[in-house]
Amino acid sequence: MKFSIVLLACLFAVALANEEADVVKEFREVNKEDFKYGFELTNKIRAFQEGHLQDEKTWLVKGEYEFVTKDGKHIKVTYSADEYGYHPKVEHSH
Repeated sequence: MKFSIVLLACLFAVALANEEADVVKEFREVNKEDFKYGFELTNKIRAFQEGHLQDEKTWLVKGEYEFVTKDGKHIKVTYSADEYGYHPKVEHSH
């Protein structure tokens, strides 16, 4: 469940841009007990996430995504997720 929430947060950043963009960089590595993925688009959206199983039920995940809003603000969200929930830190600048 928590993994889904974090993944949706990254996809939300892409939806916010609401414009066409080409992929500049993309990678993914998915294994049974860990994963990594990331991408960067031409419209300055960037995301990275990695995680691993702490035990058979608990994923520890960390990542970040960033984008520029329609009014020119740069937003960067850095987060972690664990058995205690989703822990975001939001930074924004002009």
